Amino acid sequence: MRQIAIYGKGGIGKSTVAANLSMAFREQGLRVMQVGCDPKRDSTRTLTGGRLIPTVLETYRDELRLGHDVYAIDLKEIVYEGHKGILCVESGGPEPGIGCAGRGVLTAMQILRDLKAFEMYSLDVVLYDVLGDVVCGGFAQPIRQGYAEEIYLVCSGEFMSLYAANNIARAIQRLGRPDGAGLAGLICNSRGDENIERAVLIAFAERLGSKLVHLIPRASEVQSCELTGCTVVEGAPDSAVAGIFRELAAKVWGNRSRVIPTPIEDLAELEALYKSLMQRRNTSLFHKTW
Repeated sequence: MRQIAIYGKGGIGKSTVAANLSMAFREQGLRVMQVGCDPKRDSTRTLTGGRLIPTVLETYRDELRLGHDVYAIDLKEIVYEGHKGILCVESGGPEPGIGCAGRGVLTAMQILRDLKAFEMYSLDVVLYDVLGDVVCGGFAQPIRQGYAEEIYLVCSGEFMSLYAANNIARAIQRLGRPDGAGLAGLICNSRGDENIERAVLIAFAERLGSKLVHLIPRASEVQSCELTGCTVVEGAPDSAVAGIFRELAAKVWGNRSRVIPTPIEDLAELEALYKSLMQRRNTSLFHKTW
């Protein structure tokens, strides 16, 4: 079973990438589960027709109120079948103003493990869509506990996107191991000029000791499909961007390389790298064909 985690800055498009990857993998006949690791519980929304499914932690709290333990949970209460048979799970989080969301992710992971969810469904691939920036150890638990083996950073060419990705790379460096979790590559979810962003992320990925795996251009079909509660791979299957997501899925499936990254330790160095790239925006580096 492949265990793939999608990390990146909040709002960068991790859920869009994860859900379209899930759908592209499913098209290939793979048995897929997507686990949303965010209290907003919206990772799987485009896989379930736009609805927000009950979360693992909600169900767990309900069982505790009844005096039951975790083993009283029926997997069907927390694992929902989405479009095309993709299995959907949302970890959820604590009640507003109470508890730690990162700790909630860990609790949800432990419940899935204790109930042997992965074995029960004979999965080929699990995708973890993990909340934004790594701001506490809880959100690093998919790495620490060995759930996430292949980690992809979703970035744009914007400086704060690189800053967040660099912080996550620091967590991978601290928690990864040569025979286990590691950085599998970067995915560009473009926000502007694709040539500029491609060049920036190629250089940034090389600095981390990794590679840019693929670039996803801005496309109106993505937003229009999400408004109707589906992925672009399902809702606009013949569009160019759906084809790009299928290409990304093929690259991810064929990519077995994982590295312990070498993040930039000094913010000034990261700023200098970014500024130097912006100053070279008119050179041939920014106009390579993909």
